[in-house]
Amino acid sequence: MKPLVSIIMGSTSDLPVMEKAAKLLNDMKIPFEMNALSAHRTPDEVEVFAKGASDRGVKVIIAGAGMAAHLPGVLAALTPIPVIGVPIEASLDGMDALLAIVQMPPGIPVATVAVNGALNAGILAMQMLGTGDADIFSKTVEYKAGLKDKIVKANKELAQIKYEFKTN
Repeated sequence: MKPLVSIIMGSTSDLPVMEKAAKLLNDMKIPFEMNALSAHRTPDEVEVFAKGASDRGVKVIIAGAGMAAHLPGVLAALTPIPVIGVPIEASLDGMDALLAIVQMPPGIPVATVAVNGALNAGILAMQMLGTGDADIFSKTVEYKAGLKDKIVKANKELAQIKYEFKTN
């Protein structure tokens, strides 16, 4: 089984955030890999990974990083594969990481989700993959329909809650 998605984090301390993408991909039966690579501490390994990802069948990279958050941008500079950046809240409420990831120069795009938004990164990876894979597209449509169903159910439950001045 070859990975279609690669989940990269700057440190294993990012795992509690990044595992949300991993759990989604696992539930959807989409092959993925997970690695810890640091743009600052292991730059040579980051370069080897990025330049070899396409040859290994990787179609999308999800890269999480906090603070200076250079990992997503460095990966995007080294590979033509789409990179989704996940800013990790490590300091300054994650704003430092968010700004570091979204402020990429022309020619080096990084799709960016919310601070600690690894679940949305997983969904976005599914959507990207789904443009060329009918099975993944179908899984994405089904997943999003399930989100709607949760809200419809929650609204019905809210209707059962009674207050003296509640009108619905």
